Amino acid sequence: MGLLEQIEELKKKINYHNDRYYNQDNPEIPDDEYDRLMLQLKELEKEHPELVTEDSPTQRVGGSAKREAGVLVRHNVPMLSLQDVFSKEEVTEFVESMREQLEEPEFVVEYKIDGLSMALRYEDGKLQLAETRGDGIAFGEDVTANAKMIPDVKKKLKEPLPYLEIRGEVYMTNERFEKVNEAQELSGKKPFANPRNCAAGTLRQLDTAVTKARGLSMFIFNIQQERGGDFKTHTEGYEYLKRQGVPVIEDYRICHTAEEVWEAVCAIGENRGNLPYDIDGAVVKLNRLSDREKLGATSKVPRWAVAYKYPPEEKETKILDIEVSVGRTGRITPTAVFEPVRLCGTTVSRATLHNQDFIDELDVGVGDYVRVYKSGEIIPKIKEVVKERREAGVERYHLPECCPVCGARTVREKDTADIRCPSVNCPAQLERRIINFVGRDAMDIKGFGTVYIEDLVREGYLSDIADIFMLKDHRESLIEKGIIGKEKNTDKLLDAIEGAKTRDAAQLLTGFGIPNVGKAAAKAIMKQFGNIENVASASAEELMEVSDIGEVSAGCIRSFFADETNRSILERLKEAGVNMERVEQEDGSDRFAGLTFVITGTLPTLERKQAAELIEKNGGKVTGSVSKKTSYLLAGENAGSKLEKANALGIPVLSEEALKTMLTE
Repeated sequence: MGLLEQIEELKKKINYHNDRYYNQDNPEIPDDEYDRLMLQLKELEKEHPELVTEDSPTQRVGGSAKREAGVLVRHNVPMLSLQDVFSKEEVTEFVESMREQLEEPEFVVEYKIDGLSMALRYEDGKLQLAETRGDGIAFGEDVTANAKMIPDVKKKLKEPLPYLEIRGEVYMTNERFEKVNEAQELSGKKPFANPRNCAAGTLRQLDTAVTKARGLSMFIFNIQQERGGDFKTHTEGYEYLKRQGVPVIEDYRICHTAEEVWEAVCAIGENRGNLPYDIDGAVVKLNRLSDREKLGATSKVPRWAVAYKYPPEEKETKILDIEVSVGRTGRITPTAVFEPVRLCGTTVSRATLHNQDFIDELDVGVGDYVRVYKSGEIIPKIKEVVKERREAGVERYHLPECCPVCGARTVREKDTADIRCPSVNCPAQLERRIINFVGRDAMDIKGFGTVYIEDLVREGYLSDIADIFMLKDHRESLIEKGIIGKEKNTDKLLDAIEGAKTRDAAQLLTGFGIPNVGKAAAKAIMKQFGNIENVASASAEELMEVSDIGEVSAGCIRSFFADETNRSILERLKEAGVNMERVEQEDGSDRFAGLTFVITGTLPTLERKQAAELIEKNGGKVTGSVSKKTSYLLAGENAGSKLEKANALGIPVLSEEALKTMLTE
């Protein structure tokens, strides 16, 4: 490969990974691998400056502004990235360069938080706007509504200035991240890869209730622009912000020499494993604002700061065992247990092996020596097997063919690497099954939260979904133990459970959690068969006569109702008085029969759920993604990528008014 082709290939790779990281919040490679690609490109461009182009990723910030997250806004001050350095020599070179150009410069060394950059604008002490970095130069995204859901973002300052713009990092603590991913797993959604992705995705989505529930945090690391404060140094600005109750980067140090700076960088490195949040380096910046103004910035980075990236720490250790667990979704997860090693300030002795494909790729078995590192400085991972240390008799590990909890034969999900226990009655999956059953798309039992379910399962009140309707028999015991609360709360939930007995049988069928049978499919099935008993006795061929029910879905339904435990649960639900019949919709029609809709954006008067119910009541089907099978896209404000895809596919786009007109024509 020629030099020019090599440079173009590197550019292409870096641009691809920039998009995955900045715009999709879903990186494919670890930071150190990305840094190596960028370093290669920088070195080649340094040797051949005639080949540097304006569109090179070394000459610009990585992201772009996206309309899906909100209205685009123009930056008052560019939100530039920092120049990365990777060695003590480069840090020393930066410090000495500053000392040559400036008179006795001061340096501040502080954590580089791993999150999403956001700027806040205040006028007369009141928050006016919150914006993401976007393309870093011209435009960002207005995320003010979500920013107000972050407790660290102050809506009003105690000592107001005529104008103040501050920049910080929105992040998620590791504890909050674990809770969010647990909730994702329980609701059957894909978990986030790391806290940074989760924080970025949360800040840029459109539902402020989601932002509030997930619990984001923020540290401020710079005053971008101000009028009336007359700060002389970066740390003076920090002191002002502290008085306002604004969190600034913790444990920063003021240094004067290269040795002091390096000691501060090393101290941060030693402490990073003890922090409740992720950092991806240390920042070295000038303290005096006049020095910063004198040096200015390039088109991509300020000349007065650098970011030191710590090398990933690796240790060799021996695998003592591989444990297999069953998650709440039924996924079988192997975990390597190895001799404890010290990494990034903490002792680790376990790391996930993900799935059989990952095990096969590593070619790892019990007794192997492996190299372990911490991804993002927090999550232990196995990098590779040290093959030269493999002892005689050590063989590649294979996951068991039966569930270690209930003994059911495991299955591999189509087009994935996941192996799952298919039994809906597996004890390991009980909590998730009940959460699905009481959820809004199924039996919709208001107030039946996850915490209650966990406690009721743990105390032995719930062993299957039929037990929900037996809780009234334990009223006194529940009140005495306070599992749901006092008498008022307990009765409120028991009344909600009693009311759920009259739900449409389609909601009951959805609540069973049969694989490949969601809300839309359940409604179509019940429309055809009328009651649950007819569905239970239907053949696969009869089931496949229903629109969108194929061989796989029909097989899942037959397997569910053929299971003796499920038949027993069904009988107990009948005895409890749970409705098994389809409820005819009032004021319904077949106006949208055979049509598939996708809903996106914010509608003028209807919530998305209300719009979906209106469509389904009139015979239509609502799905979550645009495809060639989509008949119409119902679009409101901030429609985003679904609107773009619909236009590209030539799919008609409806407003809420047009939808209602279709019903009256």
